[in-house]
Amino acid sequence: MLDRSTRDVLHPPAAEVGDGEGWLMSYLDVLTLLITLFVLLLSLAGNGTAIQGSRDGGEPRMLVTPQAEAAARMVAGAGLKPRHDGLQPRFPGLNIEGVSVTEGQQGITLRIDDNLLFDSGRAILTGQGRQVLSRLRDILVTFEGDISVEGHTDSIPIASARFPSNWELSSGRAIAVLRYLSDQGLPAERLRAVGYAATRPLESNETPEGRAANRRVELLLHQEAVSDS
Repeated sequence: MLDRSTRDVLHPPAAEVGDGEGWLMSYLDVLTLLITLFVLLLSLAGNGTAIQGSRDGGEPRMLVTPQAEAAARMVAGAGLKPRHDGLQPRFPGLNIEGVSVTEGQQGITLRIDDNLLFDSGRAILTGQGRQVLSRLRDILVTFEGDISVEGHTDSIPIASARFPSNWELSSGRAIAVLRYLSDQGLPAERLRAVGYAATRPLESNETPEGRAANRRVELLLHQEAVSDS
C-alpha cells in the first residue's frame, strides 16, 4: 500500500491538474485578442485604405495598397456585382464627349448634344455628327430591340420656310438621324423617329445653359420590342 504522500506525487489531485493547465486560458485569451485585431484590420482594409506615417514626422496619410484591396475582396466575398452593371458591359468602349448613357423604365437612353450633330436651326447632319453616329452605330448593332430616335429643342420659337415651328425642327432632326443609321445598316423596321419640340425639357429654358441642355437627340433603346398597336 502506498501512503498518502506517495499517492499525491504519483496521482496529483484534479484541482492541481487544472491549476497546471491555467496557461491554456491565457493562450486562448491571446488568440481571441489576435482574432479581434485581425478582424479590425480587415474592416479597415475593406475601405481600401491603409495608414502610413510620413518619414519626416508629419501627419499620417491614407493610401491604397494591393494588400488592402485583396483583403477587401476577401471580406466582401464572392458575388459582388460590377459597378456599371448592365451599361458598360452592354456598350464597351462608349466614351464620346457630349454623349451620355442613362437607364430608365423604358430602356437605355443615349443622349447626344445637338451641337454635335447639327448647325443652329438646321436638320442636316454635320461631318462631326456623322462621325459621332458612326461610332454609335458600332454599338447599336449589338442591340436587338427597337430604337426610338427622339428630337428635342429649347423653347425659343423658330419660324422659317422649312421649319414653321420647333415641332418640325425636332422631327426633322430625328428623321435625319434615323435615315443615317438606316443607311449605315441598322434595320429600318427597328427604327422610329419622334419629335417632341420643347415639351420635355431637361433644364430650365430661362438660361443659356439650360436651353443648350434641352437641345438634344436621344436614342431610346427599348428593352423589349415596341408595338404600334
